[in-house]
Formats: sequence, C-alpha cells, structure tokens
Amino acid sequence: MVPRTKEELRKLVSETTIEMYEEMTPQLIKLIDETKHDDSLTEAQKQDEISLHLMGYTKACTNEIIIEVLAQILNLE
Repeated sequence: MVPRTKEELRKLVSETTIEMYEEMTPQLIKLIDETKHDDSLTEAQKQDEISLHLMGYTKACTNEIIIEVLAQILNLE
C-alpha cells in the first residue's frame, strides 16, 4: 500500500508498529527470562541488563518499522 495522505501513512506506520512489536516480543521475553535466572549477576546487574535489553528491543523494532514502511512505499521486496 502506498499511502496518499498523512492519515494513510499514519495507519500504515501504526499497523506495522503493532506487527513488529508482536513479532519481536518473544525474543525480548527470552532475554529477560535468561537474565533473571543468571545466578552470576547481582540484582543490580540484572536490572541493568534488562534495561539494555529493553533499549535494544525498542531500537530494533524502530529500525524494522522504518525499513518495512519504506519498503512498502517504495515497492521493494
């Protein structure tokens, strides 16, 4: 779908955002679970690691959203 209005673009971005976050959430949950059960880390280190996982997840999702939306607009495979 090539959006013709801001509203169509907004809809495309919103739909892609939901899709990407849902697709990538299982990976985040796995990383957080592994970190929580890592006995070599202190509680503070675990929280730091989880924060890094969350930042990386957000960045990865954002990148994928941008790529997917641009690919659709530019009709790229």
